[in-house]
Amino acid sequence: MLLLQIPLLAVLLAAGDNEDAFQEEISFKMIHSSSFYNRSCVKTRNSAWLDDFQTHGWDSNSGSIVFLHTGSKGNLSKEEIKELEEFFRWFSIIMPQVIQKHARQWKFKYPFEIQITMGCELHPGGAIVDFYRFAYQGSELLHLQNNSLLPSPKGGTRAQDVCRLFNQSHDSRKIVQRILSDTCPRFLLSILDAGKADLQRVKPEAWLSIGPNPGPDHQMLPIWVKWMRGEQVQQGKQQSDILPNADGTWYLQVFLEVEATETSGLYC
Repeated sequence: MLLLQIPLLAVLLAAGDNEDAFQEEISFKMIHSSSFYNRSCVKTRNSAWLDDFQTHGWDSNSGSIVFLHTGSKGNLSKEEIKELEEFFRWFSIIMPQVIQKHARQWKFKYPFEIQITMGCELHPGGAIVDFYRFAYQGSELLHLQNNSLLPSPKGGTRAQDVCRLFNQSHDSRKIVQRILSDTCPRFLLSILDAGKADLQRVKPEAWLSIGPNPGPDHQMLPIWVKWMRGEQVQQGKQQSDILPNADGTWYLQVFLEVEATETSGLYC
């Protein structure tokens, strides 16, 4: 068994008196993932993260944002929250329809995964930079640069075709631009301030075991995740599918909601 161990930590996210207190980049990102199983079946997921700490979920039944912590609302108004909910409802309904319509043209092969990541990063010194990335099967096709959507160099003609269609939707581009350049920076700073007392991150211990050999020069590496306290498995966890990153790696998300004062002794 190969052991990869990270010490268990409970790190308090403290904003200090202002954004200048940060010595490292910190980002707020909104992730939309769509799993296209065939021409008629698609599963969508929306979530939001402060670095690797999930702050928001999504109720697909009601089409509303789920605030996972007391500081998750930041200082956004009810109108701004409603606008974000409408935006992600559009993402969950219209975006998959557009992709299904053009899947054959873009040579998307079923089943496939689409991931859209957007948000903003707070850099040391106080500068805030927004970002937007569109990926197919973990490979980036589009990214935002100077308020313009551009095809990724490695995406070839497929990236150019997808970018051309997306740039034709002027209204949706304006909405995305306003969310990224205005709403996101204010929300990032306010959620950091609101979360001083109760936003915590627990880094897990991880073990990687080598499974049966599936063929020459290959190894099967199974993975399973459990949240533990002592020898007791913690119930009530929620687990995502195994999803691709834009850099060719994959990730699995396993969530356990606990009180901020009850993280001591937890490990994964």
